[in-house]
Amino acid sequence: MVIALRKTTITDLDHFFIFQLDEEANRMAAFTSKDPADKTAYLQKYSKCLNDPTIHMYTILVDDIIAGSIAKFEIQGDAELTYWIDKKYWGRGIATHALTHLLTLVHTRPILGRTAFDNIGSQRVLEKCGFIKTGTDKGFANARQAEIEEFIYKLT
Repeated sequence: MVIALRKTTITDLDHFFIFQLDEEANRMAAFTSKDPADKTAYLQKYSKCLNDPTIHMYTILVDDIIAGSIAKFEIQGDAELTYWIDKKYWGRGIATHALTHLLTLVHTRPILGRTAFDNIGSQRVLEKCGFIKTGTDKGFANARQAEIEEFIYKLT
């Protein structure tokens, strides 16, 4: 299995849209869009991200097949990251490999990662990549229609 990253292109967004329609994946991500089925809103939002110099978006490829996305972005002066793996690729170490690779491309530190309190898989990915849990926060999770706790991880 060959895992690689490449800069995200506009045509990749159709794949990412389909990935985030999965109900279980959406629930695990928790902090998602209000209406994951609104393809127009999804494409408008992420098309803008492709042209934002503060956002570094990459497509995760497994044996040349699109398997997910990973990105570094800035919010309120903090560097943060996000990733999404197509559910059929869960549990194979792909997110850990992709994050390890991203950290060689993006040298901004500190960098934060956030995950729902019960997203054990994502917590393990962050920890394997050297992130330390530094706090918690609460926020409204659209995918769960409730306020939930999220864990904040930091890599310095």
